[in-house]
Amino acid sequence: MPQRLTRPHRDDLLIAAAGLVFGLALWSMDLYTKGQGHDVAESEPLVLLALAVMCVAVALRRSANVWVVLVATAALVLDLWAGSLLATLLLYTDVVYAAVLYGSVRLSRTVVRVSVFATAGVTALAFALLQQPSAVLLGAVFGFLTVAPATTGLLVRGHRDTAAAERLRAERTALRAEQTALLAEMDRAQAVTAERARMARELHDVVANHLSAIALHATAAQSLEDAEATGQALVVIRENSVQGLTEMRRLIGILREAGADGAPAAVATLDGLASLVKQARVNGSPGGLRFTLEDTHAGGAALPSPVDLAAYRTVQESLTNAVKHAAPGEVAVRVARQDGVLLVEVASALGERAAPGVPGSGAGLVGMRERLALLGGAFEAGPQDGRWMVRAVFPLDEGE
Repeated sequence: MPQRLTRPHRDDLLIAAAGLVFGLALWSMDLYTKGQGHDVAESEPLVLLALAVMCVAVALRRSANVWVVLVATAALVLDLWAGSLLATLLLYTDVVYAAVLYGSVRLSRTVVRVSVFATAGVTALAFALLQQPSAVLLGAVFGFLTVAPATTGLLVRGHRDTAAAERLRAERTALRAEQTALLAEMDRAQAVTAERARMARELHDVVANHLSAIALHATAAQSLEDAEATGQALVVIRENSVQGLTEMRRLIGILREAGADGAPAAVATLDGLASLVKQARVNGSPGGLRFTLEDTHAGGAALPSPVDLAAYRTVQESLTNAVKHAAPGEVAVRVARQDGVLLVEVASALGERAAPGVPGSGAGLVGMRERLALLGGAFEAGPQDGRWMVRAVFPLDEGE
């Protein structure tokens, strides 16, 4: 498909104008490169015509059309036949150079090949006609007009294409760097959000149990007139305050001494279930609660640390909720390992409480669901057969 003409570039117009002025100066001084055997005076109009056509070709050289090269070649032939001005020859070399530099890949390769073959052909023809060593000089001149500018244009084009490819590669590298930085920032934001959620769950599980007990016994102490019962309530309040402060200090220490991954070690395990239930008995005594524990998870391979911690926190939060909301009666805790899963169940009585309760925010249930979701387990909490049942199933698959 032929290329469309473009508006001549300012530099091309300046080159054409300079070549025209130089050619007219040579013509006015009768400085021709070839005059023997020709009547230069009669062919002067043809010399000027060849110069004018060559200047037009130079003005349009950046369009790199095939017909521009052909017209320039025809003007060169006319100039050589009519007498030949040096300005016309130099302008032709610029047209060949521009065709290779600005033309399509196909045109560029064609001009280079034709230049080489034409130079070889002219040299061979000169040897055949002249039968003299001077034929080599004629071939060298023709090579200067064709092969030299074509080769120069090819080299400049190669450097230009290499520079463009390097710029494109640099732009792509910068874009990839920006994308990588954006993804890293997104990962950092997600990690911060996940860390905040984890810390919120830990703080809630550690503090809520003791603060709930403190609130219940403080309310009981205010409503009772028995000095002995009030003293017992104050003892429980003090014990829970001390234990709460100890747990807070332990958690803060773990966060400060976290490893390279930023995650604290899972120090709370199901081995401490007996102590947890014992503390619940003390905390739940004002509400008439009785606590039982059935723990059959021991035996077999050790539990994965995330599962061990999450199961412990689930029992702890369930007991805290029972102390705060359960009706008088039995609170049954069951922990068992069966069919490749760890089962945690906490059942408490539904009904009216004799002792005042403590309002809840629902954050405990949300935290338990989040823990189970992170571990790929299942969580249920709600009334079942006249009791409030919390049921959590933790997968024990090592791959998970």
